[in-house]
Amino acid sequence: MNIIDSSFRATRPKPLEAADFRQVEAVFSDVDGTLTSSNQLQGRTLRAIERLRASGVKLVLVTGRPVGWADCWLRTLPVEAVIAENGGVCLTWDRQGRFRKTYAQSAGERLRQRRRLLRAVSSALQHVPGARLSTDSLYTEVNIAIDYAEEARLGPAEVRALELFLRRRGVTVARSSVHLNCWFGAFDKLWMVRRFIRYCWRRPLGPADRRFVYAGDSLNDAPMFGAFPLAVGVANVADVWSELKQRPPFITAGREGRGFEELVAAIIAQRTRAPRRLRAS
Repeated sequence: MNIIDSSFRATRPKPLEAADFRQVEAVFSDVDGTLTSSNQLQGRTLRAIERLRASGVKLVLVTGRPVGWADCWLRTLPVEAVIAENGGVCLTWDRQGRFRKTYAQSAGERLRQRRRLLRAVSSALQHVPGARLSTDSLYTEVNIAIDYAEEARLGPAEVRALELFLRRRGVTVARSSVHLNCWFGAFDKLWMVRRFIRYCWRRPLGPADRRFVYAGDSLNDAPMFGAFPLAVGVANVADVWSELKQRPPFITAGREGRGFEELVAAIIAQRTRAPRRLRAS
């Protein structure tokens, strides 16, 4: 038995059947490895998203992917908002149906930190042979991503070397299932999710809040796992279980998009009444 297996078995989360989803009004979900399966959004997962919306439950995507992806997703998928670049930016619609983009930092701060970040990441790429930017880093505005498992193939030693090199230079590094997301700033996924809930829906995220679910699979989801009582890991979260500082209390049987589909089915099955309408942004 390897370390990951033993750690997971010793602290195994509960199955979905143990969760109370009756009061759920909205789902916040990671994208890579949670909605996607083998890096693609499958038709059956998209149908689950549509069923979720039809049931009256809202969906907000929370991802490390660039704002360029977020713009496309908000305009083409049945979602309320997209929080991108690990909390660096939030895209949604205002009450008049106008596109709205909110940043974690001011324009001046973003420009200053962007210059610092480019220098630090460039040095890191030279420090670790084979390291390279993700191809979609061109579409970022706040953070920058180093590819280690999407098109590149870096081993654990190289990934750790990159993380250590960058953190010694003050860079915040969060590992997704495919990228090392890098930025300067005190924000993360949870910071922007709290801000979104407070300003767009006029309510705080409480410590025992059962109106909201979070679904994820990776290390950069840890803050969300710790803050949401109804946090759910899709089954592949077991792959990083021993490294997670905060863990989800519930887990699906299926991996990736199949797990998300299970979650949607469980929420719809358990909700016995229509939730109160969430205020639009």
